[in-house]
Amino acid sequence: MSHLVHALGHIKLTTTRLREVVRDSTEVLGLRVTREAGGEVWLSSNGRTAELVLIEDDANACHTIGLEALSEADVTFAAGRVEGAGCRILSREPSLGCFRAAVTFATPEGLRFEIHTPAADDMYRPRYATTGVAPRRIDHANLISPDPVATRRQLTEICGMRLSERMVNDALSWMYGGNRQHHILGVVKGTAPGLHHYSFEFPEFAMYCRLGDILDRHDRQLVWGPGRHRPGDNTYAYYLDPSGCMVECSGPMATVADDTAFEPRIITNLERPGNVRDMNVWGTPAPLEWREHFHPFAPVG
Repeated sequence: MSHLVHALGHIKLTTTRLREVVRDSTEVLGLRVTREAGGEVWLSSNGRTAELVLIEDDANACHTIGLEALSEADVTFAAGRVEGAGCRILSREPSLGCFRAAVTFATPEGLRFEIHTPAADDMYRPRYATTGVAPRRIDHANLISPDPVATRRQLTEICGMRLSERMVNDALSWMYGGNRQHHILGVVKGTAPGLHHYSFEFPEFAMYCRLGDILDRHDRQLVWGPGRHRPGDNTYAYYLDPSGCMVECSGPMATVADDTAFEPRIITNLERPGNVRDMNVWGTPAPLEWREHFHPFAPVG
């Protein structure tokens, strides 16, 4: 099955603290505002029109996970698979004006995805003035599903995504798309649909030092990291934004070189503390705040 989804396209969040999250996203993470109207703010880390979308609302939640397809034909083909995978189409119109085509669907587990063409991109103007760290691109997200096996099946049948690695009990698994980085989505087993974190890529390790110092100036701190995950082989650090959503800053991931012969790794060592280095090569265990973090998914109408 071919990959119809290439990469993570955008994350859409609702928030009761719009101005604070916008300020945090620009002054700490270092994104830029590309559009602001009617209680909705688009932000980007590069020349793309939108990577993070914030919507003023009476609840703090993840609204939609955007998955980027490379062509309108791929969007159309994926849309034709939605109902056969047991999911429901919510819209065939792009939710953002910077997409040429899109389809939005809901899963029985209560997750909402939008498969869309790439956001309009001024690729030769990727840098801009900022007091924040300034990552390179939106990178991946870890969602929370009451039925991770069903969610993985849906993502494979609709999007052509494939499993790269999983824990033997399916408590955590990772899926890759057409760009072949180790994962563009992680799937965490939970009791309700939610978002564990979303991530932007840091190309240089010194950026973690700057992130920590900026958070300190705002009287805040990192939740976990810096460290290096064994799944994906990427460096990482995590912090919470003002709405309680967890943000990861991630180094470049390992990639799947041979898509045909690749076999997903199964993690069988689940006992703490002996399995700590299966998640962090450098040996620092994940704190309880990270392990139990939950950011709800907005109800699907």
